[in-house]
Amino acid sequence: MSKRLTLFLNTSPYSFENTYTAMRIAEAALRKGLETHLVASADGVYNFLKGQKGKGLPHAADGFTSLMEKGLKVDL
Repeated sequence: MSKRLTLFLNTSPYSFENTYTAMRIAEAALRKGLETHLVASADGVYNFLKGQKGKGLPHAADGFTSLMEKGLKVDL
């Protein structure tokens, strides 16, 4: 039985550091071989919209897309 980590994200991409913390935790979990899931709800779904722009910040959707290619499972 593999270990599983589920993250819950309900904040918008550029109002808090939560988005990038979730990305870093998910990336570390995937590197360790954990089955990794992320549930986005409320304002958290805005992290997956293309074209979201923050001042000097990377696009959240691009970061999560990269993680999904590595095995992150996402539920909106």
